[in-house]
Amino acid sequence: MTFDQWTRQVLDRVESALDHYLPAADVQPAPLHDAMRYAVLGGGKRVRPLLCHAAGELTRATPEALDAAACALEMIHVYSLVHDDMPCMDDDDMRRGKPTVHVKYDEPTALLVGDALQSQAFITLTSDVLDAPRQASLVRELALASGSIGMAGGQAIDLASVGHSLTREQLETMHRLKTGALLRASVRMGAVAGDTPSAETLAALDKYAAAVGLAFQVVDDILDVTADSATLGKTAGKDAKDGKPTYVSIIGLDASRALAQQLRADAHAALEPFGARAQRLAELADLVVNRVS
Repeated sequence: MTFDQWTRQVLDRVESALDHYLPAADVQPAPLHDAMRYAVLGGGKRVRPLLCHAAGELTRATPEALDAAACALEMIHVYSLVHDDMPCMDDDDMRRGKPTVHVKYDEPTALLVGDALQSQAFITLTSDVLDAPRQASLVRELALASGSIGMAGGQAIDLASVGHSLTREQLETMHRLKTGALLRASVRMGAVAGDTPSAETLAALDKYAAAVGLAFQVVDDILDVTADSATLGKTAGKDAKDGKPTYVSIIGLDASRALAQQLRADAHAALEPFGARAQRLAELADLVVNRVS
């Protein structure tokens, strides 16, 4: 199977599983459930579910277990986007090529969509396709990644940094929390969903995820100044307009491109102990970085 074929297969599985794990649009309160489905279904790169499925191949996780973990990750990710787009945060009106939830519906609905998706993620992780020990491990991984020492904490730093200068080290810390924590969890949760991974396996995967997570943000910063809104599916140039510190603003465009390539190499190096078994993870690192090729 080629990488493109594998990617399509995983994306089709995840889309079907998300449709299954989300409440149906005609279940009350129907307007809220309709908005949740609008936010989640039919869009996005699904990088986190792809990383989850790829890591699960190393530990022989079942497709059904990986679907549940991948859907939970995507729900947390989308909840963060819905809240991030609201006027009280980044105030954006386009996401994934369509109106943001607060524009399509209203601000109270957007707030509730994010809240409900967060809860739905943990409901999904406790489905009967996972045994109790794996459920507990996966719930902990996701909670740590999405809380104050993970994604939410990174968002708090991001909001506090608008209009201020950050050092490169401070910017990296922010992004390792805001973006990197959930990407790291995607890799770890894929591995944990299968046979219990060794400490050495998790350490190698953490190195890989750290490189990919930072590369993802570096590339996003590059695209914000080099791509148009139609390509991005969100408003281009908004970081500079809002006075947000980025890798491009701190180290420049060429250095940012070079950093993305170095992080790609670091990700590949971290996978060397796994050999050919980590092919999909290596290809995903390429996919993340080659968005700016």
